[in-house]
Amino acid sequence: MLRLLTLLFLLLAAPALAQVPDPYGQLAGDGYAEIEAGVSGLAASGDPRADAILSALSDGRLLVRPADKALLIRQGNAVVDAKTGAPAADSPDLKPVRANNRVRRAIEAARGQLDLASPDSAKRRAAADAVFKARDAAALPALDAALARETQAGIRQALTEARAAVLLAKPGTGEADRIAAIPAIQARGDGDAMGILRGLAADPSEAVRGAAARGIAAIETRLAILGALQNVWYGISLGSVLLLAAIGLAITFGVMGVINMAHGEMVMLGAYTTYGVQELIRTKAPSLFGWSLAISIPCAFLVAGLMGVLIERFIIRFLYGRPLETLLATFGVSLILQQGVRSLFGPTNREVGAPAFMSGAFDFYGLSITWGRMWIIVFALAVFLGLLFVLRKTAFGLKTRAVTQNRRMAAAMGIRTPYVDALTFGLGSGIAGIAGVALSQIDNVSPNLGQGYIIDSFLVVVFGGVGNLWGTLVAALTLGVVNKLAEPYVGAVLAKIGLLIFIILFIQKRPRGLFALKGRAVES
Repeated sequence: MLRLLTLLFLLLAAPALAQVPDPYGQLAGDGYAEIEAGVSGLAASGDPRADAILSALSDGRLLVRPADKALLIRQGNAVVDAKTGAPAADSPDLKPVRANNRVRRAIEAARGQLDLASPDSAKRRAAADAVFKARDAAALPALDAALARETQAGIRQALTEARAAVLLAKPGTGEADRIAAIPAIQARGDGDAMGILRGLAADPSEAVRGAAARGIAAIETRLAILGALQNVWYGISLGSVLLLAAIGLAITFGVMGVINMAHGEMVMLGAYTTYGVQELIRTKAPSLFGWSLAISIPCAFLVAGLMGVLIERFIIRFLYGRPLETLLATFGVSLILQQGVRSLFGPTNREVGAPAFMSGAFDFYGLSITWGRMWIIVFALAVFLGLLFVLRKTAFGLKTRAVTQNRRMAAAMGIRTPYVDALTFGLGSGIAGIAGVALSQIDNVSPNLGQGYIIDSFLVVVFGGVGNLWGTLVAALTLGVVNKLAEPYVGAVLAKIGLLIFIILFIQKRPRGLFALKGRAVES
């Protein structure tokens, strides 16, 4: 009797067992739908060879033998059996398993499922994101298992979001489960989450539609705040560039009252010095390329500073007290320098490479922060603090401030004002050269590089207060942030026009800027 019952059970179970699809047979099938089903089935099977097979399929190395539908993997010049990994005979009739976009998405989701059990936390996080985007219902068992063993809070959150996305995409999910899944999607708060919730607008349940609408409103508010904060970051980045370009001008304009229209060319000389240093390192010592910017900083300072001293000694010194003539003379110098660089290096843009630590970006609470911009901000603040130290804590800085506040009294006290003028002009030009090192990482290195910053530099100096470094810092950051916040609403051109009008009106009320210098000569 027991044997009879066992035989009867096997006879009844045989049709059900026969209906279980073989993922290997599906992968060897002719239709894309069958191959896609084979990919999902292989991922769910727990087969240890699954990752190697899916990787081969993704790379076009998975082959099928038409005679017996056997799956093989090409590894270099050899061929191995997909099921066992054992060497197999190569033959000209092997055909690659085809893959379209749906199959590739299925491969991505399947490999994500396999990586959910990886000991590498980065792989588990990437796998959770892949399942979130694919939203394959076959991944639910793997997600539940991964959630049960996951201990890292960030990865658990990503797994929860992926599970919620799968539940919302899976046909037949109950209303309560769909409503419970919406807060996890809302917490993600990005464009992908917004797309999933908008897809629920046609859901038959009014409660689900209402929860999705509330989630969409919350995400829109969050994205609007993030957009504003991102623009503020862009404004700070722009402000740091303006600070670098204007800080040297603030010194020369403040101490000598010279309208130096060649200041932008000092920036350009610094950028071309960076290019020259990198070319020399590429040919003579490629291993030092990571230090090329650090080496370029003192070189750019010396080149631009020496040029500034030469301009002051041979041109500016004869034109003190005649600001319009200094404007025309330095404008002519700027044209000469541009043409000289154009003749030496050519009119085309020159490539300046970025070291590894300035490449790429990272996410900071939803904000995209590029390493290059961040290091430029740090560099600008370092230059500002260094210059502040020189002017506040050194004998040269004391003499410079004395000449700025009362030139005649400083001369009467024995200060050699021509000497101070030459070194101050050289210092301001040298800092402009350092600015060129930074700008070479974010702008085209060309003979016209400095022309894009000279007008903005004057606006920063006048708005902040002539000769006042703190005023220059505040003005640069203010103009940068306001400009970037206004651009999305009025456009880049109108934003600049609006800022120019504002500064003109502001100067009418405060002719000496935000932070006016103190001193009898200055105030007279």
